[in-house]
Amino acid sequence: MTAHEGATVLVVEDEPSIADVLTIALRYHRFEVMAAGCVRDALALAERTRPDAALLDVMLPDGDGRALGRELRLRQPDLAVVFLTARDAPAEIVGALGFGDDYITKPFNIDEVVARITAVLRRTRPDDVLPQRPPLRYGDLELDETTYQVHRAGTTVELTPTEYALLRFLVRNGGRIVPKEQLLRHVWQYEHPAESTVVETYISYLRRKLEPLGPPVIHTRRGVGYGLA
Repeated sequence: MTAHEGATVLVVEDEPSIADVLTIALRYHRFEVMAAGCVRDALALAERTRPDAALLDVMLPDGDGRALGRELRLRQPDLAVVFLTARDAPAEIVGALGFGDDYITKPFNIDEVVARITAVLRRTRPDDVLPQRPPLRYGDLELDETTYQVHRAGTTVELTPTEYALLRFLVRNGGRIVPKEQLLRHVWQYEHPAESTVVETYISYLRRKLEPLGPPVIHTRRGVGYGLA
């Protein structure tokens, strides 16, 4: 069985036609799917079934999808959270999605949605229990490969699964500059990397969490990619 097979996805989308398309496609790919059109119904469903992932529209008729995501994550810390947002959403909305594991802009390709949820679940719902492994270290960074905890200069840094996967890939590549396309393939599992700002967005999230604890650690090579300083 793969990491996602049999996983339950909570789809929260108030537009029935979009919810139907997402539900049909995800079930075709062997996900269990629950659908809700509002915050109230989503919270009730999540309480009863404890989904593995939540696909949340940001704009809902009775509340904010971001607030819903925070509440779901508080109730279930291991829940994978993916947001749906309009392509022309203001920057402050996209920036506020930093506690989630990924976001997808509308209009979207349904195959991309399935691929992104599958990729997030690979990171948050591994196939087997991992054996004890030595931590990864780079400078004052330490990544525990068994518990997925991160420390900088001895201080714990709370990262989402996607942030952890991105930092781990940079640590594994040491001081080498990793091209953006390679990050999209290895961290987000994009088979055909296209123009996307998701890498820049998550690099900014990492910097926001790591830099208060020490000097800048992530280096940008404009037009090429990212590496550790």
